[in-house]
Amino acid sequence: MAEPTRIALIGPGAIGATVAAWLAQSPELALTLCARTPFDRLEIETPEGPVTAEPEVLTDPADATPVDWVLVCTKTYDVAGAAKWLAPLVGPETRVAVLQNGIEHVARFAPYVPVERIVPAVVDISAERSAPGRVLQRSNGNILVPAGADGEAFAALFAHTPIAARTTGDFKSALWRKLTVNCAGGVCGIVDKPNGISRDPAIAEIMLALAEECVAVGRAEGAKLADDLAASVVRGYQAAPPESINSLHADRMAGRPMEIDARHGVIVRLGETHGIPTPMNRLAVALLTASQ
Repeated sequence: MAEPTRIALIGPGAIGATVAAWLAQSPELALTLCARTPFDRLEIETPEGPVTAEPEVLTDPADATPVDWVLVCTKTYDVAGAAKWLAPLVGPETRVAVLQNGIEHVARFAPYVPVERIVPAVVDISAERSAPGRVLQRSNGNILVPAGADGEAFAALFAHTPIAARTTGDFKSALWRKLTVNCAGGVCGIVDKPNGISRDPAIAEIMLALAEECVAVGRAEGAKLADDLAASVVRGYQAAPPESINSLHADRMAGRPMEIDARHGVIVRLGETHGIPTPMNRLAVALLTASQ
């Protein structure tokens, strides 16, 4: 019998814990979680019903050994924390999948891992953490990675799960579509209210303006984005359960740092490069920064 594929997942937060619980259901995968604090088990309330797992949990990088895959699920501002795990986990054949927000997945980890071994991933899974290892997964969602052998190998890890992991030949556009969703949701963090606030016409107008700026900058960067993308993003928030909470808002409520630069600052920075005004995202950066 073949040896199981060894996977280490760094950052078992809402997305990380959800992904880990589903991966742990396969006997062909050997999963280790890399966390700040220990916890006993994963308990995920999923659309398919409760999913539990008891993978190995490490809290000290000194205890880690090389694996086949590293999945980085930390926040974008915690690259340094994730990097502490990479030296012991990354062997000669290890591939590193970066499951984070924003569009700079490869650039963040290029100082620590050979670029050709980094697999950037766009994750669209609605999940909310209530405690370490305890998550409400509202949708099965999907994960997109670039086309190619590494992307196909990554997608194969999820073959036994309801999470739709697949490759795309236009990964840049996928990055910018997700960023459009994320930047519109910044309003929830600013006003400190769940997604139901998007049903207020005045708030919806602000969300639309944020998303339209993102689309304009994304197109200048070479992304292919539909004319109605910004409007469809706002409609998506309005159709979501009104009590649902996006990750930026969840971080604000918990008193954690927020991914302000990855979700808004990058739009401002690249807008300046292309001469595209981004006043709404610039305002979002200022207001979110002031609220921390």
